[in-house]
Amino acid sequence: MSFDKVLIVEDEPVVRSLLTEIFSRRKFSVAAAETLAQADTLLLKDSFDLVMLDIRLPDGDGQQFLERLAALPERPLVMMVTGYGSIESAVSCMRAGAFDYVLKPFTPSQIDIIIKKAQSYRQLLQVNKLLSDQAAEDEGGIVGRSPVLLRLRQLIERVAPTDATVLITGENGTGKEMVARELYRRSPRRQNPFIKVNCAAISENLIESEFFGHERGAFTGATDRREGRFELAHQGTLLLDEVSEIPANLQAKLLRVLQEREFERVGGNRTIKVNVRIIATSNRDLISYVEKGQFRQDLYYRLNVFPVHVPALRERGDDILPLAGHFLARFARRFGVKVTGFSDSAQGAMLAYRWPGNVRELQNTIERAVILTEAGHPVSAAALGLPLVGQASSSAGESLLNASQPFDFEPQAVAVAEPEPLPASAASLTRADGTVLTIAELEKQAIANALVQTEGNRTKAADLLGISIRTLRNKLQEYRDAGAPIETPVGTD
Repeated sequence: MSFDKVLIVEDEPVVRSLLTEIFSRRKFSVAAAETLAQADTLLLKDSFDLVMLDIRLPDGDGQQFLERLAALPERPLVMMVTGYGSIESAVSCMRAGAFDYVLKPFTPSQIDIIIKKAQSYRQLLQVNKLLSDQAAEDEGGIVGRSPVLLRLRQLIERVAPTDATVLITGENGTGKEMVARELYRRSPRRQNPFIKVNCAAISENLIESEFFGHERGAFTGATDRREGRFELAHQGTLLLDEVSEIPANLQAKLLRVLQEREFERVGGNRTIKVNVRIIATSNRDLISYVEKGQFRQDLYYRLNVFPVHVPALRERGDDILPLAGHFLARFARRFGVKVTGFSDSAQGAMLAYRWPGNVRELQNTIERAVILTEAGHPVSAAALGLPLVGQASSSAGESLLNASQPFDFEPQAVAVAEPEPLPASAASLTRADGTVLTIAELEKQAIANALVQTEGNRTKAADLLGISIRTLRNKLQEYRDAGAPIETPVGTD
Protein backbone atom coordinates (compact mmCIF):
# COMPACT_ATOMS: atom_id res chain seq x y z
CA MET A 1 0.00 0.00 0.00
CA SER A 2 1.51 3.32 -1.02
CA PHE A 3 -0.35 5.46 1.56
CA ASP A 4 -2.22 4.93 4.80
CA LYS A 5 -3.05 8.25 6.54
CA VAL A 6 -6.21 10.14 5.62
CA LEU A 7 -7.52 13.51 6.83
CA ILE A 8 -11.23 14.24 6.37
CA VAL A 9 -12.24 17.94 6.46
CA GLU A 10 -16.04 17.98 6.37
CA ASP A 11 -18.59 19.99 8.38
CA GLU A 12 -21.62 17.74 7.75
CA PRO A 13 -21.66 15.10 10.57
CA VAL A 14 -23.33 12.38 8.46
CA VAL A 15 -20.86 12.71 5.57
CA ARG A 16 -17.89 12.99 7.93
CA SER A 17 -19.01 9.87 9.81
CA LEU A 18 -19.57 7.93 6.57
CA LEU A 19 -16.11 8.79 5.18
CA THR A 20 -14.47 7.92 8.49
CA GLU A 21 -16.19 4.54 8.56
CA ILE A 22 -15.29 3.73 4.93
CA PHE A 23 -11.59 4.50 5.34
CA SER A 24 -11.35 2.88 8.80
CA ARG A 25 -12.86 -0.38 7.52
CA ARG A 26 -10.20 -0.41 4.82
CA LYS A 27 -7.48 -0.25 7.49
CA PHE A 28 -6.49 3.40 6.99
CA SER A 29 -5.48 5.68 9.85
CA VAL A 30 -8.15 8.41 9.84
CA ALA A 31 -8.30 11.88 11.37
CA ALA A 32 -11.36 14.12 11.00
CA ALA A 33 -11.94 17.89 11.28
CA GLU A 34 -15.11 19.97 11.12
CA THR A 35 -13.35 23.24 10.28
CA LEU A 36 -10.23 24.52 8.56
CA ALA A 37 -8.86 25.61 11.93
CA GLN A 38 -9.09 22.04 13.26
CA ALA A 39 -7.48 20.77 10.07
CA ASP A 40 -4.57 23.19 10.54
CA THR A 41 -4.05 21.88 14.08
CA LEU A 42 -3.97 18.26 12.88
CA LEU A 43 -1.51 19.09 10.08
CA LEU A 44 0.89 20.62 12.58
CA LYS A 45 0.98 17.34 14.51
CA ASP A 46 1.13 14.86 11.64
CA SER A 47 1.47 14.42 7.87
CA PHE A 48 -1.20 12.84 5.67
CA ASP A 49 -1.25 11.03 2.35
CA LEU A 50 -4.81 11.92 1.31
CA VAL A 51 -7.08 14.80 2.30
CA MET A 52 -10.85 14.62 1.64
CA LEU A 53 -11.66 18.34 1.58
CA ASP A 54 -15.09 19.94 1.45
CA ILE A 55 -15.25 23.11 -0.63
CA ARG A 56 -17.69 25.00 1.61
CA LEU A 57 -16.73 25.08 5.29
CA PRO A 58 -17.94 27.28 8.18
CA ASP A 59 -14.66 29.16 8.59
CA GLY A 60 -13.43 29.45 5.04
CA ASP A 61 -13.14 28.32 1.43
CA GLY A 62 -11.82 24.81 0.87
CA GLN A 63 -10.21 25.84 -2.41
CA GLN A 64 -8.05 28.42 -0.65
CA PHE A 65 -7.05 25.76 1.88
CA LEU A 66 -6.15 23.51 -1.05
CA GLU A 67 -3.60 26.09 -2.22
CA ARG A 68 -2.02 26.10 1.25
CA LEU A 69 -1.80 22.29 1.24
CA ALA A 70 0.05 22.46 -2.07
CA ALA A 71 2.82 24.44 -0.37
CA LEU A 72 3.52 21.79 2.31
CA PRO A 73 6.95 20.06 2.13
CA GLU A 74 5.29 16.64 1.92
CA ARG A 75 2.32 17.53 -0.22
CA PRO A 76 -0.73 15.26 0.26
CA LEU A 77 -3.13 14.25 -2.47
CA VAL A 78 -6.35 16.26 -2.15
CA MET A 79 -9.82 15.05 -3.12
CA MET A 80 -12.37 17.85 -3.24
CA VAL A 81 -15.86 17.00 -1.92
CA THR A 82 -18.96 19.12 -2.50
CA GLY A 83 -22.70 19.02 -2.89
CA TYR A 84 -22.66 22.08 -5.14
CA GLY A 85 -20.72 20.85 -8.12
CA SER A 86 -20.13 22.66 -11.36
CA ILE A 87 -17.72 22.33 -14.25
CA GLU A 88 -16.20 25.72 -13.39
CA SER A 89 -15.48 24.83 -9.76
CA ALA A 90 -14.10 21.41 -10.77
CA VAL A 91 -11.68 22.94 -13.29
CA SER A 92 -10.69 25.62 -10.79
CA CYS A 93 -9.88 23.04 -8.08
CA MET A 94 -7.90 20.84 -10.46
CA ARG A 95 -5.83 23.85 -11.56
CA ALA A 96 -5.18 24.67 -7.92
CA GLY A 97 -3.68 21.20 -7.39
CA ALA A 98 -6.56 18.88 -6.49
CA PHE A 99 -6.05 15.23 -7.41
CA ASP A 100 -9.74 14.62 -8.13
CA TYR A 101 -13.28 15.81 -7.47
CA VAL A 102 -16.30 13.94 -6.09
CA LEU A 103 -19.93 15.01 -5.71
CA LYS A 104 -22.27 14.30 -2.81
CA PRO A 105 -23.97 11.96 -2.37
CA PHE A 106 -21.48 9.18 -3.09
CA THR A 107 -21.28 5.44 -2.47
CA PRO A 108 -18.57 3.32 -0.80
CA SER A 109 -17.71 1.85 -4.21
CA GLN A 110 -16.95 5.35 -5.50
CA ILE A 111 -14.57 5.86 -2.57
CA ASP A 112 -12.92 2.51 -3.35
CA ILE A 113 -12.21 3.74 -6.89
CA ILE A 114 -10.75 6.95 -5.44
CA ILE A 115 -8.52 4.94 -3.10
CA LYS A 116 -7.11 2.79 -5.91
CA LYS A 117 -6.47 5.81 -8.13
CA ALA A 118 -4.80 7.71 -5.29
CA GLN A 119 -2.60 4.76 -4.31
CA SER A 120 -1.41 4.22 -7.88
CA TYR A 121 -0.83 7.93 -8.45
CA ARG A 122 1.10 8.43 -5.20
CA GLN A 123 3.31 5.43 -5.89
CA LEU A 124 3.99 6.75 -9.38
CA LEU A 125 5.03 10.14 -7.97
CA GLN A 126 7.38 8.54 -5.45
CA VAL A 127 8.92 6.19 -8.02
CA ASN A 128 9.44 9.00 -10.52
CA LYS A 129 11.20 11.06 -7.87
CA LEU A 130 13.44 8.14 -6.99
CA LEU A 131 14.25 7.42 -10.61
CA SER A 132 15.08 11.07 -11.24
CA ASP A 133 17.55 10.89 -8.33
CA GLN A 134 19.06 7.70 -9.73
CA ALA A 135 18.84 8.71 -13.38
CA ALA A 136 21.23 6.67 -15.49
CA GLU A 137 21.75 6.29 -19.19
CA ASP A 138 19.96 3.38 -20.82
CA GLU A 139 22.66 0.85 -21.62
CA GLY A 140 20.79 -0.46 -24.66
CA GLY A 141 20.83 -4.11 -23.62
CA ILE A 142 23.58 -6.69 -23.24
CA VAL A 143 26.22 -6.47 -25.97
CA GLY A 144 28.33 -9.43 -27.07
CA ARG A 145 28.46 -12.67 -29.06
CA SER A 146 30.75 -14.99 -27.10
CA PRO A 147 29.57 -18.51 -26.14
CA VAL A 148 29.51 -17.68 -22.42
CA LEU A 149 27.37 -14.61 -23.10
CA LEU A 150 24.98 -16.62 -25.25
CA ARG A 151 24.59 -19.02 -22.33
CA LEU A 152 23.92 -16.06 -20.02
CA ARG A 153 21.22 -14.79 -22.39
CA GLN A 154 19.58 -18.22 -22.36
CA LEU A 155 19.43 -18.19 -18.55
CA ILE A 156 17.90 -14.71 -18.59
CA GLU A 157 15.25 -15.77 -21.09
CA ARG A 158 14.41 -18.82 -18.98
CA VAL A 159 13.98 -17.10 -15.60
CA ALA A 160 12.80 -13.60 -16.59
CA PRO A 161 9.10 -14.54 -17.12
CA THR A 162 8.92 -16.06 -13.62
CA ASP A 163 8.74 -14.44 -10.18
CA ALA A 164 11.72 -16.47 -8.92
CA THR A 165 14.27 -14.63 -6.80
CA VAL A 166 17.56 -14.31 -8.71
CA LEU A 167 21.06 -13.93 -7.24
CA ILE A 168 23.51 -12.44 -9.75
CA THR A 169 27.21 -12.89 -8.96
CA GLY A 170 30.36 -11.71 -10.67
CA GLU A 171 33.38 -9.48 -10.33
CA ASN A 172 33.11 -5.70 -10.05
CA GLY A 173 32.37 -4.08 -13.39
CA THR A 174 31.07 -7.17 -15.18
CA GLY A 175 27.58 -5.78 -15.68
CA LYS A 176 25.51 -7.40 -12.92
CA GLU A 177 23.09 -4.47 -12.81
CA MET A 178 22.73 -4.69 -16.58
CA VAL A 179 21.66 -8.32 -16.24
CA ALA A 180 19.16 -7.32 -13.53
CA ARG A 181 17.64 -4.68 -15.79
CA GLU A 182 17.42 -7.19 -18.63
CA LEU A 183 15.55 -9.59 -16.33
CA TYR A 184 13.16 -6.75 -15.48
CA ARG A 185 12.65 -5.72 -19.13
CA ARG A 186 11.74 -9.28 -20.08
CA SER A 187 9.45 -9.89 -17.11
CA PRO A 188 5.66 -9.51 -16.79
CA ARG A 189 6.38 -6.73 -14.27
CA ARG A 190 8.12 -4.50 -16.81
CA GLN A 191 5.26 -1.95 -16.73
CA ASN A 192 5.65 -1.58 -12.96
CA PRO A 193 8.46 0.01 -10.90
CA PHE A 194 12.09 -1.11 -11.02
CA ILE A 195 13.67 0.11 -7.78
CA LYS A 196 17.35 -0.22 -6.90
CA VAL A 197 18.97 0.04 -3.48
CA ASN A 198 22.77 -0.03 -3.22
CA CYS A 199 23.36 -1.83 0.07
CA ALA A 200 27.05 -0.83 0.16
CA ALA A 201 26.44 2.89 -0.32
CA ILE A 202 24.03 3.46 2.59
CA SER A 203 25.20 3.90 6.18
CA GLU A 204 24.22 1.24 8.70
CA ASN A 205 22.09 3.78 10.58
CA LEU A 206 19.91 4.52 7.56
CA ILE A 207 19.70 1.27 5.61
CA GLU A 208 16.66 -0.04 7.53
CA SER A 209 14.81 3.20 6.79
CA GLU A 210 15.82 2.95 3.12
CA PHE A 211 14.41 -0.57 2.95
CA PHE A 212 11.23 -0.20 4.95
CA GLY A 213 10.62 3.54 5.30
CA HIS A 214 9.98 5.40 8.55
CA GLU A 215 7.29 7.25 10.43
CA ARG A 216 7.52 10.90 11.35
CA GLY A 217 9.62 11.29 14.51
CA ALA A 218 11.02 7.74 14.32
CA PHE A 219 14.54 9.11 14.79
CA THR A 220 16.40 12.40 14.78
CA GLY A 221 15.89 14.07 11.42
CA ALA A 222 12.74 12.11 10.51
CA THR A 223 10.60 15.21 10.09
CA ASP A 224 8.19 13.51 7.68
CA ARG A 225 6.95 10.01 7.05
CA ARG A 226 8.74 8.29 4.16
CA GLU A 227 8.07 5.17 2.11
CA GLY A 228 10.90 2.67 1.79
CA ARG A 229 12.17 0.93 -1.32
CA PHE A 230 10.09 -2.20 -0.73
CA GLU A 231 6.93 -0.10 -0.66
CA LEU A 232 7.89 1.83 -3.77
CA ALA A 233 8.58 -1.42 -5.62
CA HIS A 234 5.09 -2.81 -4.91
CA GLN A 235 3.90 -4.86 -7.93
CA GLY A 236 7.33 -4.34 -9.49
CA THR A 237 10.96 -5.43 -9.06
CA LEU A 238 13.44 -4.57 -6.30
CA LEU A 239 17.19 -4.82 -6.96
CA LEU A 240 19.32 -5.37 -3.84
CA ASP A 241 22.71 -4.34 -5.20
CA GLU A 242 25.75 -5.75 -3.32
CA VAL A 243 23.49 -7.64 -0.92
CA SER A 244 26.51 -9.03 0.98
CA GLU A 245 26.97 -5.59 2.57
CA ILE A 246 23.68 -5.72 4.51
CA PRO A 247 24.46 -5.45 8.26
CA ALA A 248 23.95 -8.60 10.32
CA ASN A 249 21.24 -6.98 12.48
CA LEU A 250 19.10 -6.30 9.40
CA GLN A 251 19.49 -9.69 7.73
CA ALA A 252 16.80 -11.32 9.90
CA LYS A 253 14.31 -8.56 9.03
CA LEU A 254 15.11 -8.91 5.35
CA LEU A 255 14.59 -12.67 5.56
CA ARG A 256 11.14 -12.11 7.05
CA VAL A 257 10.17 -9.76 4.20
CA LEU A 258 11.38 -12.25 1.59
CA GLN A 259 9.38 -15.03 3.24
CA GLU A 260 6.21 -13.21 4.29
CA ARG A 261 6.24 -10.15 1.98
CA GLU A 262 5.31 -7.90 4.90
CA PHE A 263 7.09 -5.44 7.23
CA GLU A 264 6.62 -2.41 9.46
CA ARG A 265 8.13 1.02 8.90
CA VAL A 266 10.79 2.20 11.34
CA GLY A 267 8.94 3.72 14.28
CA GLY A 268 5.61 2.23 13.16
CA ASN A 269 3.52 -0.75 14.22
CA ARG A 270 1.28 -1.15 11.19
CA THR A 271 2.06 -4.19 9.02
CA ILE A 272 2.44 -3.37 5.33
CA LYS A 273 2.12 -6.11 2.71
CA VAL A 274 3.89 -5.90 -0.63
CA ASN A 275 4.11 -7.92 -3.84
CA VAL A 276 7.70 -7.57 -5.03
CA ARG A 277 10.04 -9.62 -7.22
CA ILE A 278 13.56 -9.67 -5.71
CA ILE A 279 16.83 -9.61 -7.65
CA ALA A 280 20.10 -9.44 -5.71
CA THR A 281 23.71 -8.95 -6.80
CA SER A 282 27.03 -9.65 -5.10
CA ASN A 283 30.69 -9.50 -6.01
CA ARG A 284 31.57 -11.53 -2.92
CA ASP A 285 31.82 -15.27 -2.32
CA LEU A 286 28.68 -15.50 -0.22
CA ILE A 287 29.37 -19.13 0.73
CA SER A 288 32.58 -18.04 2.47
CA TYR A 289 30.65 -15.24 4.17
CA VAL A 290 28.16 -17.81 5.43
CA GLU A 291 30.98 -20.04 6.71
CA LYS A 292 32.51 -17.07 8.57
CA GLY A 293 29.18 -16.18 10.13
CA GLN A 294 29.01 -12.85 8.31
CA PHE A 295 25.90 -13.75 6.30
CA ARG A 296 22.89 -15.77 7.38
CA GLN A 297 22.71 -19.18 5.76
CA ASP A 298 18.90 -19.13 5.56
CA LEU A 299 18.98 -15.71 3.89
CA TYR A 300 21.55 -16.94 1.38
CA TYR A 301 19.35 -19.88 0.37
CA ARG A 302 16.31 -17.60 0.17
CA LEU A 303 18.20 -15.31 -2.25
CA ASN A 304 19.94 -18.05 -4.21
CA VAL A 305 16.78 -19.56 -5.72
CA PHE A 306 18.07 -19.04 -9.25
CA PRO A 307 21.82 -18.24 -9.42
CA VAL A 308 23.21 -16.36 -12.42
CA HIS A 309 26.95 -15.78 -12.81
CA VAL A 310 28.20 -12.96 -15.03
CA PRO A 311 31.60 -13.86 -16.54
CA ALA A 312 34.60 -11.56 -16.38
CA LEU A 313 35.53 -9.74 -19.59
CA ARG A 314 38.75 -11.78 -19.89
CA GLU A 315 36.52 -14.89 -20.16
CA ARG A 316 34.59 -13.47 -23.12
CA GLY A 317 37.33 -12.20 -25.43
CA ASP A 318 35.04 -12.25 -28.47
CA ASP A 319 33.01 -9.46 -26.87
CA ILE A 320 35.79 -6.93 -26.35
CA LEU A 321 35.68 -5.33 -29.80
CA PRO A 322 31.86 -5.32 -30.12
CA LEU A 323 31.63 -3.69 -26.68
CA ALA A 324 34.33 -1.18 -27.59
CA GLY A 325 32.42 -0.27 -30.76
CA HIS A 326 29.19 0.10 -28.78
CA PHE A 327 30.82 2.48 -26.29
CA LEU A 328 32.60 4.36 -29.08
CA ALA A 329 29.29 5.10 -30.83
CA ARG A 330 27.67 6.20 -27.56
CA PHE A 331 30.39 8.62 -26.50
CA ALA A 332 30.89 9.97 -30.01
CA ARG A 333 27.18 10.92 -30.01
CA ARG A 334 27.38 12.36 -26.52
CA PHE A 335 30.41 14.53 -27.23
CA GLY A 336 29.45 15.38 -30.81
CA VAL A 337 32.71 13.95 -32.20
CA LYS A 338 33.07 11.98 -35.44
CA VAL A 339 35.56 9.21 -34.71
CA THR A 340 36.38 6.68 -37.45
CA GLY A 341 36.67 3.49 -35.42
CA PHE A 342 39.85 2.05 -33.91
CA SER A 343 43.35 1.72 -35.38
CA ASP A 344 44.82 -1.78 -35.76
CA SER A 345 47.22 -1.13 -32.89
CA ALA A 346 44.35 0.01 -30.69
CA GLN A 347 42.40 -3.16 -31.43
CA GLY A 348 45.47 -5.29 -30.70
CA ALA A 349 46.05 -3.47 -27.40
CA MET A 350 42.44 -3.99 -26.32
CA LEU A 351 42.58 -7.70 -27.14
CA ALA A 352 45.92 -8.19 -25.36
CA TYR A 353 44.88 -6.38 -22.18
CA ARG A 354 43.36 -8.44 -19.32
CA TRP A 355 40.77 -5.82 -18.23
CA PRO A 356 40.86 -6.34 -14.45
CA GLY A 357 38.09 -3.73 -14.15
CA ASN A 358 35.98 -5.64 -16.70
CA VAL A 359 33.31 -3.92 -18.82
CA ARG A 360 33.25 -0.82 -16.61
CA GLU A 361 36.98 -0.29 -17.17
CA LEU A 362 36.53 -0.77 -20.92
CA GLN A 363 33.71 1.78 -20.95
CA ASN A 364 35.76 4.36 -19.04
CA THR A 365 38.77 3.74 -21.29
CA ILE A 366 36.73 4.33 -24.46
CA GLU A 367 35.14 7.48 -23.01
CA ARG A 368 38.58 8.94 -22.28
CA ALA A 369 39.89 7.87 -25.69
CA VAL A 370 37.02 9.57 -27.55
CA ILE A 371 37.77 12.81 -25.73
CA LEU A 372 41.46 12.57 -26.70
CA THR A 373 40.87 11.64 -30.36
CA GLU A 374 40.66 14.34 -33.04
CA ALA A 375 37.56 14.40 -35.23
CA GLY A 376 37.92 12.38 -38.41
CA HIS A 377 40.63 10.12 -36.97
CA PRO A 378 40.50 6.59 -35.52
CA VAL A 379 41.16 5.96 -31.84
CA SER A 380 44.83 5.10 -31.39
CA ALA A 381 46.49 2.82 -28.85
CA ALA A 382 48.02 5.90 -27.25
CA ALA A 383 44.58 7.44 -26.73
CA LEU A 384 43.44 4.25 -24.99
CA GLY A 385 46.34 4.48 -22.54
CA LEU A 386 46.80 0.70 -22.48
CA PRO A 387 50.20 -1.08 -22.42
CA LEU A 388 51.82 -0.73 -25.84
CA VAL A 389 52.14 -3.97 -27.82
CA GLY A 390 55.41 -4.55 -29.69
CA GLN A 391 55.85 -5.70 -33.27
CA ALA A 392 55.84 -9.36 -32.29
CA SER A 393 52.43 -8.97 -30.70
CA SER A 394 50.96 -7.09 -33.65
CA SER A 395 50.71 -10.25 -35.68
CA ALA A 396 49.22 -12.00 -32.66
CA GLY A 397 46.70 -9.21 -32.41
CA GLU A 398 45.85 -9.56 -36.11
CA SER A 399 45.35 -13.29 -35.73
CA LEU A 400 43.05 -12.66 -32.79
CA LEU A 401 41.08 -10.11 -34.78
CA ASN A 402 40.54 -12.68 -37.49
CA ALA A 403 39.81 -15.61 -35.17
CA SER A 404 36.28 -16.91 -35.07
CA GLN A 405 36.77 -19.15 -32.00
CA PRO A 406 36.86 -17.99 -28.37
CA PHE A 407 40.33 -17.53 -26.94
CA ASP A 408 42.19 -16.91 -23.71
CA PHE A 409 45.00 -14.46 -24.40
CA GLU A 410 47.79 -14.52 -21.80
CA PRO A 411 49.60 -11.17 -21.50
CA GLN A 412 52.95 -12.74 -20.59
CA ALA A 413 53.08 -14.24 -24.07
CA VAL A 414 53.11 -10.77 -25.62
CA ALA A 415 56.34 -8.95 -26.48
CA VAL A 416 55.98 -5.58 -24.78
CA ALA A 417 58.12 -2.53 -25.42
CA GLU A 418 60.92 -2.02 -22.86
CA PRO A 419 59.48 0.14 -20.05
CA GLU A 420 61.11 3.43 -19.16
CA PRO A 421 62.55 3.85 -15.63
CA LEU A 422 59.94 4.84 -13.08
CA PRO A 423 60.05 8.47 -11.93
CA ALA A 424 60.86 9.17 -8.30
CA SER A 425 57.19 9.88 -7.55
CA ALA A 426 56.34 6.32 -8.58
CA ALA A 427 58.82 4.68 -6.21
CA SER A 428 55.98 3.66 -3.87
CA LEU A 429 54.49 1.58 -6.69
CA THR A 430 57.40 -0.90 -6.63
CA ARG A 431 58.94 -3.36 -4.20
CA ALA A 432 62.55 -3.26 -3.07
CA ASP A 433 63.54 -5.59 -5.90
CA GLY A 434 62.04 -3.22 -8.48
CA THR A 435 58.98 -5.36 -9.29
CA VAL A 436 55.61 -3.63 -9.49
CA LEU A 437 53.17 -3.97 -6.60
CA THR A 438 49.89 -5.74 -7.34
CA ILE A 439 46.57 -3.88 -7.27
CA ALA A 440 45.71 -5.61 -3.98
CA GLU A 441 49.03 -4.51 -2.43
CA LEU A 442 48.53 -0.92 -3.63
CA GLU A 443 45.02 -0.94 -2.16
CA LYS A 444 46.29 -2.13 1.22
CA GLN A 445 49.09 0.45 1.12
CA ALA A 446 46.59 3.25 0.39
CA ILE A 447 44.37 2.16 3.29
CA ALA A 448 47.32 2.01 5.68
CA ASN A 449 48.51 5.49 4.61
CA ALA A 450 45.02 6.96 5.02
CA LEU A 451 44.71 5.53 8.55
CA VAL A 452 48.12 6.92 9.50
CA GLN A 453 47.19 10.37 8.14
CA THR A 454 43.92 10.37 10.10
CA GLU A 455 45.53 8.93 13.26
CA GLY A 456 43.36 5.84 13.07
CA ASN A 457 40.01 7.59 12.50
CA ARG A 458 38.24 5.20 10.12
CA THR A 459 35.49 7.60 9.11
CA LYS A 460 38.01 10.25 8.01
CA ALA A 461 40.15 7.59 6.33
CA ALA A 462 37.17 6.32 4.36
CA ASP A 463 36.46 9.89 3.21
CA LEU A 464 40.07 10.30 2.08
CA LEU A 465 39.88 7.04 0.14
CA GLY A 466 36.51 7.84 -1.41
CA ILE A 467 34.85 4.68 -0.03
CA SER A 468 32.14 3.96 2.55
CA ILE A 469 33.03 3.24 6.17
CA ARG A 470 31.48 -0.22 5.75
CA THR A 471 33.78 -1.04 2.81
CA LEU A 472 36.78 0.07 4.87
CA ARG A 473 35.73 -2.11 7.80
CA ASN A 474 35.27 -5.09 5.50
CA LYS A 475 38.75 -4.59 4.03
CA LEU A 476 40.34 -4.37 7.48
CA GLN A 477 38.51 -7.55 8.52
CA GLU A 478 39.77 -9.32 5.38
CA TYR A 479 43.35 -8.40 6.27
CA ARG A 480 42.84 -9.67 9.86
CA ASP A 481 41.31 -12.92 8.61
CA ALA A 482 44.29 -13.40 6.29
CA GLY A 483 46.69 -12.97 9.24
CA ALA A 484 48.13 -9.67 7.91
CA PRO A 485 46.30 -6.90 9.76
CA ILE A 486 47.13 -3.23 9.23
CA GLU A 487 48.83 -1.79 12.31
CA THR A 488 47.59 1.77 12.80
CA PRO A 489 47.28 4.32 15.60
CA VAL A 490 44.29 3.74 17.84
CA GLY A 491 41.41 5.93 16.66
CA THR A 492 37.64 6.16 16.50
CA ASP A 493 34.98 5.79 13.83
